[in-house]
Amino acid sequence: MSDTQMTCYAALLLRVTSGLLFLAHGLLLKVMTFGVAGTVGYFESIGYPGYFAHLVLLGEIGGGLALILGLWTRTVSLLLIPIMIGATLEHIGNGWMFSNAGGGWEFPVFWTVTLVVQALLGPGAYALNLDALLPGRPARPARAH
Repeated sequence: MSDTQMTCYAALLLRVTSGLLFLAHGLLLKVMTFGVAGTVGYFESIGYPGYFAHLVLLGEIGGGLALILGLWTRTVSLLLIPIMIGATLEHIGNGWMFSNAGGGWEFPVFWTVTLVVQALLGPGAYALNLDALLPGRPARPARAH
């Protein structure tokens, strides 16, 4: 396989793992562990309006699902960056290492960079093609893998 062929699979791997992490963070951690009310309360306790918690939940869960499926990958990646910048700002006072008390900033910064890389790469292999499902819309051409 050539480097070009491998790029599609690299983008797929990055897309799916990022999507799974966002889904786990939004659904498993914020909804199932802390609860929506607990997440809203936390956001309010650190000075953000409670509705920001709902926006973050929507972004993490919806964005995670979209990334896993390969839907609007570039746009979703770019839209998730402000969430990760907010997480970075929240953790920056705890130092660099994420193993520090309260979690440091290394993981959110790395995650922000991976979103930029995903936006540059695009969806990669095995992305859902909604254009093919819409009547009268030409499907985008298939990429060589």
